[in-house]
Amino acid sequence: MGCCNRRCGLLAGAVFGAVVAVLGGILIPVGDMIIENTVKKEAVIEPGTTAYDNWVATGAAVYRQFWFFDVKNPQQVVEAGAPPEVQERGPYTYKTRFLPKANISINTNNTASFLLPMGAIFEPSMSVGPEEDEVTSLNLAVAGAYSLVPPTMHIALEVLIKATNSSLFQKRAVKELLWGYDDPILKDTIGLFSPYNDTYDGYYNVFNGKDDISKVGIIDRWRGEKKLSFWNDEYCDMINGTDASSFPPFLDKKIPLFFFSSDICRSVSASYEATLNLKGIEVYRYGLLPSTLASPVDNPDNKCFCRNHKTTKNCTLAGVLDISSCSDGRPVYISLPHFLNGSASLREDVLGLNPNEEHHKTFLEVEPTTGFTLNFAKRIQVNMMYGPSKVITVLKKVKNYTLFPLAWLNETAMLDDETADMFKRELTSRIQMLEIIQQVLLIAGVIIFVLCLISYVCVRRKDKAIHA
Repeated sequence: MGCCNRRCGLLAGAVFGAVVAVLGGILIPVGDMIIENTVKKEAVIEPGTTAYDNWVATGAAVYRQFWFFDVKNPQQVVEAGAPPEVQERGPYTYKTRFLPKANISINTNNTASFLLPMGAIFEPSMSVGPEEDEVTSLNLAVAGAYSLVPPTMHIALEVLIKATNSSLFQKRAVKELLWGYDDPILKDTIGLFSPYNDTYDGYYNVFNGKDDISKVGIIDRWRGEKKLSFWNDEYCDMINGTDASSFPPFLDKKIPLFFFSSDICRSVSASYEATLNLKGIEVYRYGLLPSTLASPVDNPDNKCFCRNHKTTKNCTLAGVLDISSCSDGRPVYISLPHFLNGSASLREDVLGLNPNEEHHKTFLEVEPTTGFTLNFAKRIQVNMMYGPSKVITVLKKVKNYTLFPLAWLNETAMLDDETADMFKRELTSRIQMLEIIQQVLLIAGVIIFVLCLISYVCVRRKDKAIHA
């Protein structure tokens, strides 16, 4: 009778172990379903959700660091036609994106609309010097007017340059070059980012994800339009993806992320590069491909971004984007810092440049379950063109059309420790705990089942031997 009870107990133990293992196995899809439903609920952009609170106001501090290219030989360039030799100076750092989104409305068609306020506050502790530091840089008015007016107007431009005692280069304070100064030639305020403070980007209209979470954050309209009007081409004028602050949840490494940047007036894509640990949180790093600013020769998709065959060497120049059509006609060219991934001629025309993949590429680090961007670095260089002239004195010795790098910026933001702890507490730790419970139940159940089953077989053989 005792042997029977012992065998029955071991069988019961095996059954119990099997039930525990099955429970652990069942928890895997059930747990995944719980996580998925929770994320879908909290990722919707509407009051009361986690996504909405983070969406309205950026939790992490966003900074723009600026590096300027100080010309060391301005006189030799003008008088002897030497290539400009530059030295990088910076960073000069400003806090940006410190204001919450404005004029927010949740619309009946499952979209949310808003304006993005623009502002910059100088951060001396994160800068190499005060914003009153002076830099020798390209004269924006001279280069701009040269690019905009036809050669028949060069005589008038020459008169203005001489009357105002201007030259191809000028010495200006950092804050003047960035945010504006009164120019004697144009009789107006000009600067690389003028006007900026107290202005807005948008309106943006984005899907809030309530009816389809796979569309959350994706831009439906910008400035009231579903497509751009800068490139006169259906492909190049597409508005794809989000604004890069977040993406639809449940990322797939094989699928690129698309986002629109008003700074460069176009949409771009970023591809998965690596899985990293950011303050205890697993993130996917995405980076722009070199083909993003490749010449149409290497990337035919970029053909519609080539607008000036003369200055782009018949559209064979790689690494630059002419954004004059979306910058109020100003002859501005965008590139990666130090012409990273650009044609070699760009660095031959301007000496002192040293592109570096680690310091000059743009990347995003996104938490794959929620789609929230937790760390990013957007790096852009602003350039202007100047070239030879038979009439304008300061350009008579210039031999070639030259894309001059004025400054490059690094816009960055990383979640702080407090936000990281909250993120881990509210999401990561719960997912990890659920995974641990699943694994413990599954492993413990299998071990109990196997041990009880082996013990049962051993006891049964022993009982048979005794009765034999």
